[in-house]
Amino acid sequence: MQNKLIKGLVQVYTGEGKGKTTAALGLAVRAIGHGMRVIFIQFLKGQPCGEHFFIETFKSFEIVQVSQGDIFQKSDAQLLSEATQTLELAQKALLSGNYNIVILDEIFIAHWRGFISLEQILDLIKIKPAHVELVMTGRKAPAEVIKQADLVTEMLMIKHPFAEGIEQRKGIEY
Repeated sequence: MQNKLIKGLVQVYTGEGKGKTTAALGLAVRAIGHGMRVIFIQFLKGQPCGEHFFIETFKSFEIVQVSQGDIFQKSDAQLLSEATQTLELAQKALLSGNYNIVILDEIFIAHWRGFISLEQILDLIKIKPAHVELVMTGRKAPAEVIKQADLVTEMLMIKHPFAEGIEQRKGIEY
């Protein structure tokens, strides 16, 4: 693997504000620019977003989404199955030796919804090889994860266009 990190850290992007996934994507782009290998694994996201179209065009890193379709139309049993499959994929990616950076997008929402336990998240931190950077995103990061992390950024929502009735915009929110 090129550009092996001497010390991989655990990063958390959390909070009620916009920008957690965007920050993780920016980190991925920066790392790719330095020849690193990145996998971006999305929990409980089922519809294609702009980042998927970018990857299809430029093939610069892997982006994986086990869930397909509108997650709001699925049963909890379906979402539990998809979250479990995504967690297994995350564990394999961390231990594979193929990636410098493993990004687990919306893992904290999967936890908050009850599909992934706190122990499972803490186990990911424990099994992370020393040279791999682990990035986790999502609202409601558990205090125990925040304590274990090396870097924590909280996105604070001060003002958002949704409050004014402005819907999600292609290319901006997804």
